Amino acid sequence: MENINEKDHSPLANLDVWEDDVLQRYPEEGPAKKKEEFRNYDSPERDSVREFYRLNHKYQTYDNVLAKKANFLKFDKKEMPWWQAMEYLNTLVDDSDPDISLDQLQHLLQTAEAIRADGHPDWFVLTGFIHDLGKVLCLFGEPQWNVVGDTFPVGCAFSDKIVYPEFFAANPDIHDERFNTKYGVYSHQCGLDKVNMSWGHDEYLYQITKDYLPEPALYMIRYHSFYSQHREHAYDHLLSAHDQEMFKWVDKFNPYDLYSKSPKPPVVSELKPYYEDLIAKYLPATVKL
Repeated sequence: MENINEKDHSPLANLDVWEDDVLQRYPEEGPAKKKEEFRNYDSPERDSVREFYRLNHKYQTYDNVLAKKANFLKFDKKEMPWWQAMEYLNTLVDDSDPDISLDQLQHLLQTAEAIRADGHPDWFVLTGFIHDLGKVLCLFGEPQWNVVGDTFPVGCAFSDKIVYPEFFAANPDIHDERFNTKYGVYSHQCGLDKVNMSWGHDEYLYQITKDYLPEPALYMIRYHSFYSQHREHAYDHLLSAHDQEMFKWVDKFNPYDLYSKSPKPPVVSELKPYYEDLIAKYLPATVKL
């Protein structure tokens, strides 16, 4: 891989910029518009988002994913109680965000509390609470394009349904005959468990929690940023029938992640005992990162 300059690490002012862009692409409600109007990425205020995806699409290669798995799935960076890890995530807060003053922990509590208010199972509530913990990758020196962003399979042709598909022209995998066909290294409806996804916080947290949470929760964690599939159905040819069934849970989860933000902060001290008990019910006492 080419050398990555310091300026390539953080084109976004903060990690929430990516999620705000997703909201503009996929608004929950409002006046009817043509899909192409929601996919207008040429406005000046989106320059940082364009730069983020230029880097993401250039560097998210099959070899990059394998290298990151080999590094981070050793889980040898830190070990701490889960709540402490959530507080550690708060060091990612960026005061330059003018739209909302909530830290990462408060946003996750808002997501989880919205799920709880709708009467979903407690493992669903826990999933909402921890689903962004993988963003601690930024605190281990990972550039933003290797932490957030829409996720997609690597090892096969990149779909034109992925945001900014033109930026894949700089990705070396498009010139590799192993990877540049519709199926690449995969086979028809082989199942996503056999597919390598682009590296980021979704895959990382899935690998941390895969032995502890119910399967629907794991699908929510692993694929909540796979917008080209659950919004565009771009990779139906790789999904198994079981994947299709499990994606109903991803569809249930995403509105809580995207649309539960509010400037009113939750009272952390009041909620902490409930979530510590919930963590203890499903997860080990400490998390290895």
